[in-house]
Amino acid sequence: MKPTLLATKNALATVAVKNLAKARTFYEDTLDLKPVEGDEEGVQSYRAGSSTLLVYESTFAGTNKATSVTWPLGDDLDTVIRDLKAKGVTFERYDMPGAKHDGDVHVFGKLRVAWFKDPDGNIFNLGNF
Repeated sequence: MKPTLLATKNALATVAVKNLAKARTFYEDTLDLKPVEGDEEGVQSYRAGSSTLLVYESTFAGTNKATSVTWPLGDDLDTVIRDLKAKGVTFERYDMPGAKHDGDVHVFGKLRVAWFKDPDGNIFNLGNF
């Protein structure tokens, strides 16, 4: 059986925000993401490593109660958390089966992860994988 075309194509994360102009401050100044040139109103793409994060205006912004974007950081996890905290980012604390807490990090054996929200309530994840 021939694989579907999607199996060979890159995907991108898409995040809804209420006000793109206000969101740009968080995405560009706090997260240090670099905008990608574009001319579509109400839409801004950002480069995140070799992938793209598409941010767009929507009345449904912040209604997702699950993780929207994950950054696998490997050994840089603690450095990134420290840098984001210095910029005012607050990390979430969840009570999850099997999780231990090490400051802002949830520990599941060797797996270490942390979650935070953008100003619209979208949930982002950082991990040591």
